[in-house]
Amino acid sequence: MLNHYPAWKYLLLIIIVGLGLIYAAPNLYGENPAVQISHRVNIINQDEIDKVTTVLKNLNIDYRSIEMGDGFILVRFANEDQQLKAASDIKEVLQDKDSRYSVALNLAPATPDWLRSLNALPMYLGLDLRGGVHFLMEVDMESAISKALERASTEIRTFLREEKIRYSSVQAEKGGLEIGFATLAERDQTLLRLEEEFRDFVLTTTEDERNFYIQLNYSETSLKAEKNAALTQNISTLKNRVNELGVAEPVIQQQGDDRVVVQLPGVQDTVRAKEILGATATLEFRLVQGSLSEWAEADRSGKVPVTAKLYKQTDGSPVMLSRRIIVTGDQIVGAASGIDSQSGTPDVTITLNSKGADRMSKVTRDNIGKPMGVVFIEDKYEFRDVDGTQQRIKKTEQRVINVATIRDQLSKRFHITGLDSTREARDLALLLRAGALRAPMLIIEERTIGPSLGQENINKGMISVVAGFVAVLVFMAVYYKVFGLIANVALTFNLVLLVAVLSMLQATLTLPGIAGIVLTVGMAVDANVLIFERIREELRAGNSPQASIFSGYQKAFSTIADANITTLIVAVILFGFGTGPIQGFAVTLSIGILTSMFTAIMGTRAIVNFIYGRKNIRKLSI
Repeated sequence: MLNHYPAWKYLLLIIIVGLGLIYAAPNLYGENPAVQISHRVNIINQDEIDKVTTVLKNLNIDYRSIEMGDGFILVRFANEDQQLKAASDIKEVLQDKDSRYSVALNLAPATPDWLRSLNALPMYLGLDLRGGVHFLMEVDMESAISKALERASTEIRTFLREEKIRYSSVQAEKGGLEIGFATLAERDQTLLRLEEEFRDFVLTTTEDERNFYIQLNYSETSLKAEKNAALTQNISTLKNRVNELGVAEPVIQQQGDDRVVVQLPGVQDTVRAKEILGATATLEFRLVQGSLSEWAEADRSGKVPVTAKLYKQTDGSPVMLSRRIIVTGDQIVGAASGIDSQSGTPDVTITLNSKGADRMSKVTRDNIGKPMGVVFIEDKYEFRDVDGTQQRIKKTEQRVINVATIRDQLSKRFHITGLDSTREARDLALLLRAGALRAPMLIIEERTIGPSLGQENINKGMISVVAGFVAVLVFMAVYYKVFGLIANVALTFNLVLLVAVLSMLQATLTLPGIAGIVLTVGMAVDANVLIFERIREELRAGNSPQASIFSGYQKAFSTIADANITTLIVAVILFGFGTGPIQGFAVTLSIGILTSMFTAIMGTRAIVNFIYGRKNIRKLSI
């Protein structure tokens, strides 16, 4: 029978439309200004909520609600003025009681609980719509080269030992490396071997009254490659860290030879973002050397054996560790924070790559019963007034966070304890998962972009969508009559489905994305225009209304598919080769093409079949 849909197709359409309405709905509720409160040590529970509630009452602060999130307390407010005042007052009172409290501004979705229970969440808004923070970060290239030279010196020492070449020293010297030899013959023989093995360096020879030296300095090409590698790895690490922070659609791109632009939409409080983005924390695992008395004597006298290094533990007490490193942070491929079941203290579970696991397995197998230390290393920068000018001073903090006796042979996966708080454990796990920065980075420019301009953009974008939508509705209703009204219903549900899919994908809406929606609204009726014109042609040819409807949908399908597929190909190319805003436009356009084909072909056909199917009609209102 012509123009008839089975019941299951109608049921499928109803389910799809229902899901579309549910998952598009969260975008109607907007966001609440909120204050996020966390504690570096205490686990957030009802006791902490009661403390915060008491503080709010004592300060006579009006708030909408207070709730517990994942490791934090969220207090919602009616407007931004209340939010800013409350954040300042709460911070002053809480941090006066306990400096380990952290108070940050936030924007919390106002989605009802029943929608959130279905994982129905609103779309993210981009920096141009929501506001956020903008950082310009500079890579410390001197540190990058220093670390590269340090790695090269280790490789050179290993090479000289394996080749059984006698040398007196290997040390950094004026941006390069210097290898000392006792005799001229040893130096000259080694020079030829090094030239073959280390081709990234330019080798020269020098000497003094006592020793003969080989100087190794990076060639210009190698130096440029090292700097580019440092910048590339840092950008990759920043992307991983931003993903861990949960910021959607960030902009992270290179600017010049040593700078990176980072834009984080929706982030109001910059402190947490700065802590994570600029952090250079990593770990080293070393065997413990000496006894308690030897540690204390070395700390008192400053005399440390050449095979050891003196560190401070978290409580300030000294400890000596071997100079030989077992595993470093760059061999860590996974990290997760948690609570140690035996001690009840925060811990981090470490997963090593194959090289690190093999090294850890061999060392722990040969040293069962001996202690091993975990060194936490972090580079920090501070500005000091030197001769009337502000100069940037790098300070490297190194402390032993854990000393434990090796009980069993360790391998790929193990855990460490000794961290001060659950937050420190979470941050360390985040940094280790995201990877270490190849060189430290300094934030040299910071801008907070307010949401007021974004709200103006949203309003104008909404006006453009509504204006285009209404214009298309009026045209279709006037020109195609009842069939035009059917197309309008499909167009409405197309817009709902488009927003629903974007929300389910947690896509980020930007100004180009709004442009994509406006374009989709205009293009969505193309398929119906082709179908309706084909139906008119069939009617003019003398076919019956039922046969005209059937032929109109059947014969127009190939034309509709060809037109939309070519547009979809262009959208895919835009997404593949574009960046940031262009990708946002491409995503919106691609989804809009798919939803418009579904609603224009299957959606309108279902309505037409419901109205005209199985009926003996003589005239169509088209």
